[in-house]
Amino acid sequence: MAELNISERQAGDVTILDMDGKVTIGEGSIALRTTIRRLLGEGKKKILLNLGSVGYIDSSGIGELVSSFTAVNKENGTLKLLNLTQKIQDLLAITKLLTVFDVFDSESDALSSFE
Repeated sequence: MAELNISERQAGDVTILDMDGKVTIGEGSIALRTTIRRLLGEGKKKILLNLGSVGYIDSSGIGELVSSFTAVNKENGTLKLLNLTQKIQDLLAITKLLTVFDVFDSESDALSSFE
C-alpha cells in the first residue's frame, strides 16, 4: 500500500474525503492536491478530510495539507480534519499545526461545525 486512496462522499453541502494510505512526497501528496483543486473548481468549498486510515504523513504531506488549507481559504472555503491517528495528531502538535486546523474525532461534530 504505497499510494493514497481517496474516496469521496457528500454529506449535505460538505464533501468528505476518506483517505487511506500514506500522504508522502510523490503520489500521495499529488493525489490530495489534485482532488482538493478539482473540488474547488467544482465550487465545493466545505471539505472534511477523514484521516482515520492514513498511517503515515511525511513533511511533504504536511506541506500539502497546509497548501490545501490555504487554497480552500483563498476560495472562502473551509477545510477541516477528522479522525487523526495518534501519530498524526502528535505530528501536527509538534509542528504547531493543530492550532491552524479544526480537528474533530466525531464525524457528526465535524459536520455540524460547518453550519
